[in-house]
Amino acid sequence: MANSRTVLILCGDYMEDYEVMVPFQALQAFGVSVHTVCPGKKAGDSCPTAVHDFCGHQTYSESRGHNFTLNATFDEVDLSKYDGLVIPGGRAPEYLALTASVVELVKEFSSSGKPIASICHGQLILAAADAVNGRKCTAYATVGPALIAAGAKWIEPITPDVCVVDGSLITAATYEGHPEFIQLFVKALGGKITGANKRILFLCGDYMEDYEVKVPFQSLQALGCQVDAVCPEKKAGDRCPTAIHDFEGDQTYSEKPGHTFALTTNFDGLVSSSYDALVIPGGRAPEYLALNEYVLNIVKEFMNSEKPVASICHGQQILAAAGVLKGRQCTAYPAVKLNVVLGGGTWLEPDPIHRCFTDRNLVTGAAWPGHPEFVSQLMALLGIQVSF
Repeated sequence: MANSRTVLILCGDYMEDYEVMVPFQALQAFGVSVHTVCPGKKAGDSCPTAVHDFCGHQTYSESRGHNFTLNATFDEVDLSKYDGLVIPGGRAPEYLALTASVVELVKEFSSSGKPIASICHGQLILAAADAVNGRKCTAYATVGPALIAAGAKWIEPITPDVCVVDGSLITAATYEGHPEFIQLFVKALGGKITGANKRILFLCGDYMEDYEVKVPFQSLQALGCQVDAVCPEKKAGDRCPTAIHDFEGDQTYSEKPGHTFALTTNFDGLVSSSYDALVIPGGRAPEYLALNEYVLNIVKEFMNSEKPVASICHGQQILAAAGVLKGRQCTAYPAVKLNVVLGGGTWLEPDPIHRCFTDRNLVTGAAWPGHPEFVSQLMALLGIQVSF
């Protein structure tokens, strides 16, 4: 898919993990070129991220997220080359709003009339840049006093998925609003989504990889698909803990606690035949889901009916256990190669690690850096297109 729009994401240390990665990878999957920058850093440097979640206390908790690698250099930004700007939330905006070069950049974007999409605490930067005066705006609730003082027409975030549009300005309260937030931004960039009247099922489990469930889940929702998530022995509204897998200089990936992920549908009584496609996230969940006969039967049903199945990283452990890889070309996280080969699949080396492959109705990927390819290849099987 040709890149016909280019957008900039304004990053900083301890920005919220989902609020940078979900739009970053979703937009790329939709054919948008995305550059990520942070003041004082250059392409190839990384920003630590923060996981913000609600764990029953009066405010959100924070733990360490993934390390986010920048792909452009802040000091080399030429605003004339960009069609839009995204500002993630988290704690980064607290100090970015005090950074003169950042404030000036946002002022220029605002005065140009190009779309700006800002989420959660990102609106602190908008306030510092005088970009909300007289405009309707929402944000994480605690940001409200600053926005009101900056002259915004404050819209209370009654639910965490609230999004507000005022001209070229798109604001959202939290990452739960990503589906509408990203869809509105795509439309503001001139994008048109077609073929997205699809129903998609996610097979979830405890300690699935954090990005590998949330990024494709919200990306597909942003397209307008109905997306459901189920887990054996759990029901709609229950939550699965997730795991953050990242490379931090050791011989294998590290693991840290991720966000909790809310399921949308009961596993018991599931009518899997009513869905058009199946997605299997990776992480540690597939180790035990591969032992569940009901999970394996769902996978067999989708594969036998030739409906699209997209599986990433360790998710292929489930495919191997279900016996559906015979005669299929397949990649996975390299440590899962044994499962794939023993399961009768033809191994495809994931070099580089973001490589994804499609074999008839089956899309496989090696790890979360491959989400743009992973989601776009699933879109192709489903007949979903984003055009500009």
